[in-house]
Amino acid sequence: MKKYNLLTFILLVFLLTNCSGDKKNLFSIDDSKFKLLYHQGDPISLELTNKKEKNIDSVIYFNGEKRIGSVKGNSVLTYRLTDEKLGYHTLKAVVYFEGDSTKVESRIELVSPIEPKLLTYTIINTYPHDTKAYTQGLEFYRDTLIEGTGRNGLSSLRKTNYKTGEVFKKIDLDSKYFGEGITVLNNKIYQLTWQENTGFVYNADNLKLEKTFQYTRKMEGWGLTNDGTYLYQSDGSEKIWLLDPKTLKDVNYINVYTSNNKIKAINELEWINGKIYANVYQMDAITIIDPKSGAVEAVVDLSALKSKVTPHPDLDVLNGIAYNPKTKTIFVTGKNWDKMFEIKINN
Repeated sequence: MKKYNLLTFILLVFLLTNCSGDKKNLFSIDDSKFKLLYHQGDPISLELTNKKEKNIDSVIYFNGEKRIGSVKGNSVLTYRLTDEKLGYHTLKAVVYFEGDSTKVESRIELVSPIEPKLLTYTIINTYPHDTKAYTQGLEFYRDTLIEGTGRNGLSSLRKTNYKTGEVFKKIDLDSKYFGEGITVLNNKIYQLTWQENTGFVYNADNLKLEKTFQYTRKMEGWGLTNDGTYLYQSDGSEKIWLLDPKTLKDVNYINVYTSNNKIKAINELEWINGKIYANVYQMDAITIIDPKSGAVEAVVDLSALKSKVTPHPDLDVLNGIAYNPKTKTIFVTGKNWDKMFEIKINN
């Protein structure tokens, strides 16, 4: 009897699973005419393939969780990609047919409509930089350059004299933390860590630790900046998260894209005149990003700077962008570089 019940149960599960699978295989969103890449404002025609020629009553279409329209039968729905985020979009169709229903999905990728400009720069000054500073964050606060450094056992937060390279105040992070990006907002310094899912908030005047916080989700901490209201955090992907500085919870995000593809490994960030300037890990360049859309508007090739730095075994990539509002110039350096460069970007 027990064997019979078990056999019946297995057979029932098998039949239910197959029925569910069969329903899903009845229809699909017809992607045969989809473009490889879409731009904002592009129209897309949504229609189903009806493999078994079922009698379709109606179809409701969604972009993610947002309803975008419905049709009677299997009519074509024209959907225009207006004000949508750059990146991948999952298009869903709920199909009602012959007293039943099922769901099917497809995916498209939305890229930037902007072709990035290639900008040049002029070196204004060259200053000394600590070769033991594995630079992860760089930002001016009043006349002081704040720097966050990384590596376990070597991570720190420091105030420096940018003209001489002198470190006149410094605190070390616990060796379990790998320090990452920093930013200063409302007299507080925010500092990320790499894989520890932890951030710190300090008093900007004395570097006294005021608060420790956890990231909203499990992710890496890379770069950090702010627009005077929100914090912007990169995580090593193409995403930049907007954080509420009071709750330190993410409230939105953008995906960073050019006109051809997403830009991964977004690293150190700086807010300059309404744009996000970002290092891209392993690329000796700065990308200039529209913070509303995530579109890369321009790229500054800084690869020639590394040839001006003294070679040594620990020398690493370009990283660190700090805007000085008094001089209206940008300061850049790299991980364990012996020099920091004051530059002006030529528009």
